[in-house]
Amino acid sequence: MLLALSARFLAVAYHAIDSAMQRITRSQEESARTLGLGTWAMLRRLYLPLLRGGLLTAFLMVMVDVMKEMPITLMTRSFGWDTLAVRIFQLTSESMWANAAVPALAIVAVGLLPVVLIVRQTDRRVGGG
Repeated sequence: MLLALSARFLAVAYHAIDSAMQRITRSQEESARTLGLGTWAMLRRLYLPLLRGGLLTAFLMVMVDVMKEMPITLMTRSFGWDTLAVRIFQLTSESMWANAAVPALAIVAVGLLPVVLIVRQTDRRVGGG
């Protein structure tokens, strides 16, 4: 199941990190080399600070998608091993709406958390309050 989920969500993370990588110019890399930064120092002082937003976005998007993923989980899960989405599916298929409400609200809350974090991060970059 882990392999199927990895293949499914790799594209989501890839696009967020790729867009952040494209903002790093060749002249920035060359300047870092000219200043004598080695490979690890360049990773720590150039790449990680510039990629922090893309990495955070990729992590949050994958986390939300994993929380609400159901088809792959239903097809590949072991018996007795349920995720929130599978549990909600089981409860609603048995018309136990009240019992399904709390797990469903948990997925909604976890889905809203990245939106709030990304909006705050964007506001800081733009100079908002």
